[in-house]
Amino acid sequence: MGDRPRVVVSVAASVDGRVTVGRDRLLLSDEAGQLWRSLWPDGFVPMHDARTALLEKLYAPTAILEGSGTFVTADTGPLELPEATSSYDDFLPDDVVNDPGHRKWFTVVDSRGRVLWTEKGGAGIDLLVLVSRATPAAYLAYLRRQNTPYLVAGEKHVDLELALRRMRERLGVTCVVSEAGGGLNGALLRADLIDELHLILFPAAIGGAGVPTVFDGPELEPGALPTRLRLVSSTTTADGVVSLRYEVAR
Repeated sequence: MGDRPRVVVSVAASVDGRVTVGRDRLLLSDEAGQLWRSLWPDGFVPMHDARTALLEKLYAPTAILEGSGTFVTADTGPLELPEATSSYDDFLPDDVVNDPGHRKWFTVVDSRGRVLWTEKGGAGIDLLVLVSRATPAAYLAYLRRQNTPYLVAGEKHVDLELALRRMRERLGVTCVVSEAGGGLNGALLRADLIDELHLILFPAAIGGAGVPTVFDGPELEPGALPTRLRLVSSTTTADGVVSLRYEVAR
């Protein structure tokens, strides 16, 4: 891991690895969210809660990681905002970073500036946006007006390894839990940035070409090897929920 935080991918999926019910059917929407939750047997929520408690006990994570695709569909472009100039320095307002009630960062990768924030956390959880030097200046100015912290990492897109190192260096983050979709998790996988995978499978098959899975993104390059995992533990409920914990075998 070196000077970056531990990265744990923690997701729930159908038995065929789907993490939503359809392409561009956001789980934050009422329709897709209700359908997704209807697939969970009674054993799912206790298993999910037990996994969360285990992560807290093991690592006390100080950041959750999501991609912008959790909030907007793939065809959503940058926000239409008034033209503005803005510094490409990090924006870490003291009243947020050093708030005595702060517990954890809800961290979102959004280098294109696509998400309009109506909620920014609460109960000690604060929004942190990861951007790049290609992020529209108008979006950075918008975040500043909203007093929303952001870290700049990368040129044309967010450099995930650099972003993780800067989260540790500037904010003291020691463990990040990615609850993201397949695009961001796939990028973490290809960059060899994952240390553990916590996977909960529920007994339903969704199928569908192009439906997001646990890990999406580019295929392996010729000569590249798949990431090998070592099973640490497994638990199964009577109604078919399976919880798997793996370490990346380096």
